[in-house]
Amino acid sequence: MTAATATTADTFRPALHYTAGNTWLNDPNGLIFHDGVYHLYYQNNPVDNVWGNMSWGHATSTDLLTWTEHPVAIACDEDEDIFSGSIVFDQDNTSGFGTGSAPPLVAVYTSAFKPGSAHGGLQAQSLAYSLDCGYTWTKHTANPVLNRGSAEFRDPKVIRYDGDAGSYWVMAAVEAQDFQVVLYRSDDLRNWEYLSTFGPANATGGVWECPDLFPLPLDSDPARLQWVLTVNLNPGGPNNGSAGQYFVGEFDGTTFASATTVTEGLQDPARLSEYQWLDWGRDYYAAVSFSDVPDNRRLMIAWMNNWEYANHIPTTPWRSPMTLAREISLHTIDGQPRLIQKATGNFAALPEQGQKFSLADTEIADGTHILEDAAGSVQRIDITLTPGTAEEFGLVVRGDGARGTRVGIRPDEAILIVDRRDSGDTDFHKAFPSVDSAPVLTTEGSYDLTIYVDRCSVEVFARGGQVTMTELIFPAHTSTDVAVYAIGGTATINRLEITQFA
Repeated sequence: MTAATATTADTFRPALHYTAGNTWLNDPNGLIFHDGVYHLYYQNNPVDNVWGNMSWGHATSTDLLTWTEHPVAIACDEDEDIFSGSIVFDQDNTSGFGTGSAPPLVAVYTSAFKPGSAHGGLQAQSLAYSLDCGYTWTKHTANPVLNRGSAEFRDPKVIRYDGDAGSYWVMAAVEAQDFQVVLYRSDDLRNWEYLSTFGPANATGGVWECPDLFPLPLDSDPARLQWVLTVNLNPGGPNNGSAGQYFVGEFDGTTFASATTVTEGLQDPARLSEYQWLDWGRDYYAAVSFSDVPDNRRLMIAWMNNWEYANHIPTTPWRSPMTLAREISLHTIDGQPRLIQKATGNFAALPEQGQKFSLADTEIADGTHILEDAAGSVQRIDITLTPGTAEEFGLVVRGDGARGTRVGIRPDEAILIVDRRDSGDTDFHKAFPSVDSAPVLTTEGSYDLTIYVDRCSVEVFARGGQVTMTELIFPAHTSTDVAVYAIGGTATINRLEITQFA
């Protein structure tokens, strides 16, 4: 569904982010662009707004900003919960679920088998197929198709590999508690052969979940193709709780070899900040990418929440949003391949509310200064800041006077911070009030930030998308001030533009 205008009964319903109408959601699943439509499936409790009864919800969009909610796609039953997975378009009907003229969509998902079922207590991989472009699904009668006898084997992401080793399906799944991504191959999606295992490596402070494997050209050069392996973990993120990390390297059709591993085996806690994080904020988890996006674009969405407090956030009747979709690309930065992320969607088609607020070449004096005519609850903020004598400086968004969510820079520490201790309702869980940070350097002496503010979130993109931070916030609906601030000195606003969306 599209987010309705916020009311006092539904203050936090976002305008730019997907939420289920009146139920719980978590991990995005089965992301695919098919027949001109983006399909977002997701972990869903169809009957409540806390985790449970795991099934696949379903929403569609043509612009990645306006979503239509559909009936539950794949439902749990007395034998299994439907955990995370992926969808492929089986164009050549290798699975035999369709025909040559009407090939199927095939969902590969984790069956979490319930006590008393034939595989009680195990997690194994199963299939469902759709012959109507993803709106209705039929479970394969011979499920599961891949069973390792494990209670923690889950979250299959399936891709089509075409390379020197041949052409076949490849599955990346996890042995969650072993911090391993396990790779399998198949010719028909029904029969799977083990290929290799990656991990443990880098961050291992919590179980590994929701892997993804895909190629990206380095520095936009198709001749310099690299492979990216992403894997989420909970807990163990850089600012506590849930998070996602990535590795860059080579995949030869059998083995993924990382060129960016910092720590082999279990993590070194002292090196946590050296690992490559998809997002440094508290609320970016289970990120996976869309299949079959035109022009080989790689688009990714994550669940905007954190398992530390996920079931307790103060929203009703729904609970949990998705992040904005992000287009990701791979670039050489300081001699290393690194992901760049930019929010994507048809923002140009959104109705702007009032005049764009602009400011340039303005010094920020010590203190907090509300910007007249800049207030709003749904905004894009673009700002360039140059440090002066202040120990910290930046913006306060969704504020009420000097109180609100601070997005700031501490130049001496070379960090970006999001401080949500005064962001509104923070006492629903002891882990929620926080000051979170990410390493960030200047670009030619200044800091560039793009911030998407919504009714319950901020998403910060720094250094052109090299560093991102995603955080939930729960301000009063009347807290709409935007302010600039400096602590212990001054800083300069080179450029500030605020676009109001609602």
